[in-house]
Amino acid sequence: MTAGVDTPDRRGRTGLDRTGRDLTGNPRVRVRDVTLLSSHWYVERTTTFDLQHADGTWSTQERETHDRGNGATVLLHDTARGTVLLTRQFRFPAYVNGHPDGLLIETPGGLLDDEDEHPEAAVRREVVEETGHTIGPVQHVFDVYMSPGSVTERVSFYAAAYGPSTRTHEGGGLDEEGEHIEILELPFPEALRMIRTGGINDAKTIMLLQWAALEGPFAGVSAG
Repeated sequence: MTAGVDTPDRRGRTGLDRTGRDLTGNPRVRVRDVTLLSSHWYVERTTTFDLQHADGTWSTQERETHDRGNGATVLLHDTARGTVLLTRQFRFPAYVNGHPDGLLIETPGGLLDDEDEHPEAAVRREVVEETGHTIGPVQHVFDVYMSPGSVTERVSFYAAAYGPSTRTHEGGGLDEEGEHIEILELPFPEALRMIRTGGINDAKTIMLLQWAALEGPFAGVSAG
């Protein structure tokens, strides 16, 4: 008996070795087998599949996938004051891979609670938890696979206005999740300059800041 396969894992999940077996969207891919490697919190799998090449020949390949669920993030902007609201928190994976102190500046966001939660609902929840703001209308910008070579996660990107009147809670993250989040309000040109200097090196944050400068709420504004 294997936890996550035929008995519940720590999160009550079973059948985790079934994911991908019923895919039919690409006739040039035939899934042979899925092996569950780990389901401690996120899910690690090895999938064996046959792939048909352009010349018609087939080869058998094996790939590991890291399934952490899907996520959502939002750029909070105040066009009247020319500012954006970002967060700073410790990220151990970045720290262990060369970041000087592991403290990354990011747009607020996080993982969907489950596969049934809509990304917009998730991003609204995360904004309250992390920044203390309750936002109004949100604009969907795009959906992105952030690291498709090994990670299944799809992140939904949004933008929304904020201001003094939208601050309704303390923010700073949830103690029970070990979050200690600092809230940063920056002039938009300064945030753009921090991309150049390496002060902001989180992918989702860079993408939303550049979108904002190209066609979003700060279109035409430069880093100076």
